Amino acid sequence: METERFDSGSLTATEEFLSRAYTPMRIGGRPHDTRTRIVRTAAEGLIVDRLAFGYTMSYDAEPLGRVCLITVHSGSMVDTTDGRDDVYGPGESFLIALPDRPYTGALHSARYTITMFDPSVLDQAATVGARTPAGPVRFTGHRALDADANRRFGSTVAFLRDQVLTAPAADPLVVATATQHLAAVALTAFPSTAQQEGHHRIDGKDGNADTLRRAKAFIEENAHRAVGLSEIAAAAFVTPRAVQYAFSRHAGMSPLAYLRRVRLTRAHDDLRTADPATSSVTRIAARWGFAHVGRFAAAYRGLYGVTPGATLRARG
Repeated sequence: METERFDSGSLTATEEFLSRAYTPMRIGGRPHDTRTRIVRTAAEGLIVDRLAFGYTMSYDAEPLGRVCLITVHSGSMVDTTDGRDDVYGPGESFLIALPDRPYTGALHSARYTITMFDPSVLDQAATVGARTPAGPVRFTGHRALDADANRRFGSTVAFLRDQVLTAPAADPLVVATATQHLAAVALTAFPSTAQQEGHHRIDGKDGNADTLRRAKAFIEENAHRAVGLSEIAAAAFVTPRAVQYAFSRHAGMSPLAYLRRVRLTRAHDDLRTADPATSSVTRIAARWGFAHVGRFAAAYRGLYGVTPGATLRARG
């Protein structure tokens, strides 16, 4: 994980930094207060930036090549891309542009968070739903579907920024899992082709015990990696939907719930053998993809009847 900081009162330096960090960009306006502060955190294909501009600035930028979602904390931003005139204020999130489209707009003494990731992450997240899109997933709107969706996305961004990416060396599995979760939440919060897709393939015949056996074997061998439903389905030689049917019919849970159970079991094994003087519940939880220690502890206690801390201390 890498962290980069920028703090300058020079518009020329700011334009150079923005053009290097995002895409070739031209800044318009001649503000009096030219102070700009940016903190960038990049890890495993995910970029989260915190930006603060103390002035009004217009911008004209080339395509980013990445999904770019913005959450405004103070001030306001105006999106004028493709003739729009959409204003976003504190607490609102929006898609600034499609990955292959240029974008224009302005900000007014704004403080905001940018989250960016590769568009392929959307395709991976979309396979978890009941509808599997026939082609690449694309957003079809820029505003959240409703107030609840907007709050849900904003909370996810805050957790990712303030919890997952705060450690000096965030675990790659935790970051990858959190990125997939962010993409999944974005797909439920903003209009997209994943929601509009009317045709979906449901292969009930392949949702059998053999599929379950192959999928379980793959999960158990790869629980230490950031695996998703599409990868599990490929290893079982069936569609993602068939894997979901197999687990529902023969295991009474979803594939990702089984993955979570396996990771809890592996964490339990590590807690039983770890030295409490040199290890910790937080470190072991992160090793197995659990970014939130409190939620990990609750799930662990629900499965084993004791806290993870008690298991770790028992060895000592």
